[in-house]
Amino acid sequence: MKAKWWIAGLTIALLLAIISPLASTFPDGLEKVSEDLGFIDRASEAAYGLMPDYAFPGVENKAVATILAGILGTLVMLGLGFGVAYVLKKKNEA
Repeated sequence: MKAKWWIAGLTIALLLAIISPLASTFPDGLEKVSEDLGFIDRASEAAYGLMPDYAFPGVENKAVATILAGILGTLVMLGLGFGVAYVLKKKNEA
C-alpha cells in the first residue's frame, strides 16, 4: 500500500514537470515588485547556476528545456529523499 503512494506522488510530480511550460509567463512576485519599484537592475546572478531560469542547458526549444529541467529536478529530489530516508532508517536500526 505504501508503495502506491510514492508512485502516485512521483507520477503527479512528473506530470507537473511535463505541463510546466503551460505555467504563467508573468514574472514571479518578487521579480514583479522589483520591476515596479525600479530596483531589478541591482539584482545579481546566483553564485552557481546549474539550470538558470529552470531550463536544461544545451536544449534549444525552451518548452522542452523546461520539461527536462523539471524531470531532472524531480528525480534528483526523489533520490535525495530516498537517500536521507535510508540513512535515517539505518541510524534508527543501530
